[in-house]
Amino acid sequence: MTQTNHNSPEALSGEILAEARRACDEIIHRAQRESGSLIADATADAEKISREELASAKIEAMQRRELMLATIPVETGRFRSARIEAILDGIREEARRQLLARNFDYHETVVALAAEVIRQMPGTDFVLKISAADQAAFGDKLGEEVRQRAGRLPLNLAVSADPAMTGVGVMVRDTEGKRIWDNQLLSRLERLWPELRRQIAVRTSLVEKNEPVGGAA
Repeated sequence: MTQTNHNSPEALSGEILAEARRACDEIIHRAQRESGSLIADATADAEKISREELASAKIEAMQRRELMLATIPVETGRFRSARIEAILDGIREEARRQLLARNFDYHETVVALAAEVIRQMPGTDFVLKISAADQAAFGDKLGEEVRQRAGRLPLNLAVSADPAMTGVGVMVRDTEGKRIWDNQLLSRLERLWPELRRQIAVRTSLVEKNEPVGGAA
């Protein structure tokens, strides 16, 4: 029977190869175990990150929704205010058109406008300034008509055509030129419009009684 010499080169070489194979197998197994653990950890981390990102996205979406909902009343109020302003501006322009069209007793209106001012102005001597067209239409009787309507004595009135006046109505000044009152219809509309627009808005239920109307006067 042949005996194996463990100290022979062949035997040593076989043992070295066998040991190398065992070491290699161990390294492979360890790498497989570690890679599996790394993959599992990475998967868990990815799922955690995904859940956190999803939760963050949901929170952000809710915040955006709440912000949008919060802006709805503001935008609604802004749109409502714009619509109210548009309606009131339309009313104002229609009033201007009606005044310029003189679809009323214009002669009587001028007499009343002049008398209203003279009752409030101190002094006895005044000049009624009207347009050249109105002077031609009214003749020389306007001064006397205003004097009677004002009900003040003594009272001296002169009527003067002002080429610069293109509106409707009358301007009253004292003879010294210290006081002048523009009582043309469009001028009165501008002065009275802030209060008129408030009353119109309330009476037509565009706004509540104590709610500010806003907008320019």
